[in-house]
Amino acid sequence: MTKKIGFIGCGKMGQAIINGMIEYGGISPDHIIATAVTDKTIEYVEDTYGVQVTHDNKKVASESDVLYLAVKPYHYPKVIDDIRKHVREETIIVTIALGVSLKDTTLMFGEKAKVIRTMPNTPSHVGEGMTVISPNDNITDSELADMKSLFQGYGQVAQVDEKMMDKIPAVSGSSPAYVYVFIEAMADGAVKQGVPRDLAYQLSSQAVLGAAKMVLESGKHPGELKDNVCTPAGSTIKAIDALEQRGFRGTVMQAMEECLKK
Repeated sequence: MTKKIGFIGCGKMGQAIINGMIEYGGISPDHIIATAVTDKTIEYVEDTYGVQVTHDNKKVASESDVLYLAVKPYHYPKVIDDIRKHVREETIIVTIALGVSLKDTTLMFGEKAKVIRTMPNTPSHVGEGMTVISPNDNITDSELADMKSLFQGYGQVAQVDEKMMDKIPAVSGSSPAYVYVFIEAMADGAVKQGVPRDLAYQLSSQAVLGAAKMVLESGKHPGELKDNVCTPAGSTIKAIDALEQRGFRGTVMQAMEECLKK
C-alpha cells in the first residue's frame, strides 16, 4: 500500500500498530504521519519509528488516505469536530475506540464518511495482533479488501457484525494483559522453585506462544490438547486440579464479565 496513513494520536496502541505496519507489514515510515500532544512523545515516536509526527491534527487529517483515530473514546467528539472539514470524502476512517458505534462516528463526520470500526490489540507491535473489524455501508468491497490487507500486515483479521463489537475487548483487546499476568505468575512459580528469572520468563512465554500456535494450527479443541498432556495420575493433571479447585476458569470468565461491564 502506497497510500498515506495518518494517526490522530500515537499512544501505546497507535505505536503498536505503527511498528507492526513498518516491521511486518512492509509499510514505509515515509507513508505514515501522526499527531501527539507533547513534544516528548513527538520526539520519541520520530526517533523510534522514523515517521513524521506533529501537533497539527488538521494537517494529518487533510493528508491521509487512511486515518486512524487513536485517541481515547471521550476525546472523539472534540477531535472529530476539529478535523472533519479537513478529511477528504474518499479517506477511510479507522476507529479503535471502545463503545463508539459506526453510527455515532458516521454522524459526527457526515453521512458519506467511510468508516471501519476496529478493535486491535497490542501484539500488533510484533506482527501478531488480532484486529476485529466492522465497516459501515460506505466502504466498497475493493476498499475493504485493501484495508484487510493492511490490517493483516500486523496480525490476523476477523470481520463481524457490529453488534458483536462491544463483546470483543474482553476476549481480544484486553486479554493480552490477562496473559501477561499468567506468564508472570508461572515465572514467579519457577523462580520460587529455583529457576533463574530470565530463564523462567523465557520458558513461560514460549509455553504460551507454543500452546496458542497449537490451537490455531492444529484445529483441535483446546480441551483435547490439554488431555494429551495430562497422563493418568500424572503431575500435569495434578496441576490442573489445583487450578480448578481455586476457580481458575470461573475467575477468567468473571474477569471478562467485568471488562464487558466497564
